[in-house]
Amino acid sequence: MNVMGLDLLSTEGTDLGIEPLLARSGTIVRAYREQDSGCVSFVVEQASQRLFVKAVLTPAGAESLARAEALHAAVRHPALPQLLNAFSCADGPVHVYTWVPGEVLYDYVTMDGARGRAEPSSAHARFRALPISRIVDSLGVIYDLHALIAQKGFVAVDFYDGCILYDFVDHRTWVCDLDKYRPGPFVLAADRLPGSRRFMAPEESVRGATIDQRTNVFTLGRAAAILLGDGDLEFDAWRGNDAMHAALREATMPEPDARYASVALFVEAWADAVSDSRRILSATFEANPTNAESGNADPVLQSGQQSRNDQDDRQVDRRDDEVHLEGVRRVESDLLSGQR
Repeated sequence: MNVMGLDLLSTEGTDLGIEPLLARSGTIVRAYREQDSGCVSFVVEQASQRLFVKAVLTPAGAESLARAEALHAAVRHPALPQLLNAFSCADGPVHVYTWVPGEVLYDYVTMDGARGRAEPSSAHARFRALPISRIVDSLGVIYDLHALIAQKGFVAVDFYDGCILYDFVDHRTWVCDLDKYRPGPFVLAADRLPGSRRFMAPEESVRGATIDQRTNVFTLGRAAAILLGDGDLEFDAWRGNDAMHAALREATMPEPDARYASVALFVEAWADAVSDSRRILSATFEANPTNAESGNADPVLQSGQQSRNDQDDRQVDRRDDEVHLEGVRRVESDLLSGQR
């Protein structure tokens, strides 16, 4: 087969391996080879256009890309990089996506857990140091996407800060690497779903538990708790307002039945809480425009408190694990006693 000048956007397949294929199709700008997903990814420049290419190396990776293809066929959203082409090479399935600028908030390959996230130069720490309104806007984009995903009948699996890309120049948010998302609800047939304990609901670690939108409500609530607080929603570290805090408290209850019943209901409650803050900001500006313009009246600080940016993230992770395990024990107890 003559593959010189092969167009990644139109090809229907090739008998070359992924790296020889890309070398003949364009210039590999960056490679991400150390992945635990069974896939390998590349940023490729072809005809002055950058593309993000993901290829399969293992059977587990093939299953993940099949799930991703189903999700992208059903969901289109400005925050979701578009799947432009899907084909097979000698190594297995290949996906070609639009490339977007930005930095992933957590890269488990290069970051050393909590220590890496706390490093001031890390994308995670720089994101948390942004003005609160920027973080709230980013969360709004993430929540809007997941409301659409839920509406289309999918359940998020393995969403965490490693799925969030943020452009610190133009302040845009994208969500990527949604290869574990699947139609739901479903019953967990394994001992544990893949994911970060910092974001996972207790039932995601209990065989036989139902995984549904209430599970995703917990995960989305944890995203705000981590990015706007220190992870445990203590008021002295919470940077949002009281209404937002209350929404997250309900979203992250250990028992699924105590949470919002759907992603849409949580997103609505969150949006109402944010709107309350912005109404207060508008009133503050009218009463004292000089103070508001100076930045002293951040729209989400009206009833919240300043963050402790020097919070010990290792202690936070330990608290998160303790909360998670307590919830797991309660869900396991309910399953064993026939209450769920």
